[in-house]
Amino acid sequence: MAKRKKRRKGEGWVCGRKDGRFEYREMCGYREDGSRNIIRFYGKTEKEAWDKADQYHAQKRAGIVEVKKYKFQDFAQIWFNHHKRTVSDTTQEGYKYTMRILNEYFFDYTLDEIKSFSVENFLYELKDSGRSPSYISKCRAQLHQILDLAVANDLLLKNPVNYAQKIRSNELPQEKESFNAEEIERLMQELPLTKIGLSVRLLLGTGMRCQELLALTTDDIEPDGSEVRILKAVKRVKGTSVVGGPKSLKSYRHVVIPPNLRPYVIMLRNGAAGYIWESPRVKGHPCSHSHFADKFAEALEQIEGVRVLTPHCCRHTYVSQMQSLGIDIETIMSLVGHAERNMTLHYLHVQRPVQDVAVAAFSDRFVPPLNTAN
Repeated sequence: MAKRKKRRKGEGWVCGRKDGRFEYREMCGYREDGSRNIIRFYGKTEKEAWDKADQYHAQKRAGIVEVKKYKFQDFAQIWFNHHKRTVSDTTQEGYKYTMRILNEYFFDYTLDEIKSFSVENFLYELKDSGRSPSYISKCRAQLHQILDLAVANDLLLKNPVNYAQKIRSNELPQEKESFNAEEIERLMQELPLTKIGLSVRLLLGTGMRCQELLALTTDDIEPDGSEVRILKAVKRVKGTSVVGGPKSLKSYRHVVIPPNLRPYVIMLRNGAAGYIWESPRVKGHPCSHSHFADKFAEALEQIEGVRVLTPHCCRHTYVSQMQSLGIDIETIMSLVGHAERNMTLHYLHVQRPVQDVAVAAFSDRFVPPLNTAN
């Protein structure tokens, strides 16, 4: 067989055949089973094969060649079957849930019947039904990905989501909650030396995710309490807590434990035999996030002067307090396992003492004292 030629404009490729002819091949969408649909044209010369392909594309642009009209729900399933290989099980569950919402609305639509105004109507219906801005954004983003694949496979000329007006929220963004310095001191001093008390201290002192804590075993903690290895996390898949990889590649890390916190970490390690937080129902399995959250709330209710926030607020607290101590953002990113700088900035809560220092510096540099003598 002759050597395969380079693709021309990314359209396809031509290769020689054993019978002396030339064959043009190009991927053109997917079949019902999700496999690739390859179109072929043959010629006695390489140019003849290319010319037949060019003629086919010209006819298709003119509407002479009929392009198969997929129902939205059928093509969405094709998109999912190919896309799911690149995401985690937890993300797959999220995609499935969003696809159900999309399919309910676009059930009878063929791909070419979805216009920008129909996308807008769909998004406004979500808003009017009380859906959150983040939920609406997820639906829009997934719809955009599905229709982008249709455009890439010549099933649509353009993606209508690109031309649909974005639904803007009139609500003010909610500030991320975190414990203040006084609450941290109370928790560190007054929490009992029980598994939950030791665990809350560990969350506050490292900023690790709750899902990472629940996946810890005694093997992940150094015997001297100096380091905790984050190699996995507990995730919720189809209503069951399973152990998988952490949130991102940057989340794989070795967490250095603050020296004064190490005795507490040693106690936490020595009090377990496998998982630090083993399921109360299934031996040898980690407990669920909801079970831990209940224990977390019960423990905080016993400490006077401390708000009952969520376990994840410990992570917000750690990032904010490290920033207030003057730690640079790159170091904070490495400590908490953030893949992107913007995520760390999203977590920052500028503390009032830091603000006071900043405005005082500006005042000393630029604002002269008011002279009332005149």
